[in-house]
Amino acid sequence: MTTAHGSFELASWNEETYEDLGDGAKLTRASVTQRFDGDIEGDGAVEWLMVYRTDGTAHFVGLQRIRGAVGDRKGAFVLETSGDFDGKTATWTASVVPGSGTDELIGLAGTGSFGAPHGPKAEFELSYTLP
Repeated sequence: MTTAHGSFELASWNEETYEDLGDGAKLTRASVTQRFDGDIEGDGAVEWLMVYRTDGTAHFVGLQRIRGAVGDRKGAFVLETSGDFDGKTATWTASVVPGSGTDELIGLAGTGSFGAPHGPKAEFELSYTLP
């Protein structure tokens, strides 16, 4: 197993409320694009569904597509993500969706974690295997 480290920066964030639950609680959908640097380089796009609680914290789930390179191998893959925002920092875990790797990333498997203080940059770690 190899562990990739790096960061990504948000390129765009478009979030819309699709149901107001009252007292500040709501359900939203965010369409986000990113730029990855480090052991994984390329562009990302993610769709997150979020539930905000009345205290401003949130839980979210999503599918995140990354197109670029993992080490020296190029292609694309999809991560299934789940995380929480405590009002200051978003943290989430991810797993590579089986069968989502393309080109030189066919057969990619792995899990990872991400952390982002409120703002445009996040750090990641992804432990993976490739055939």
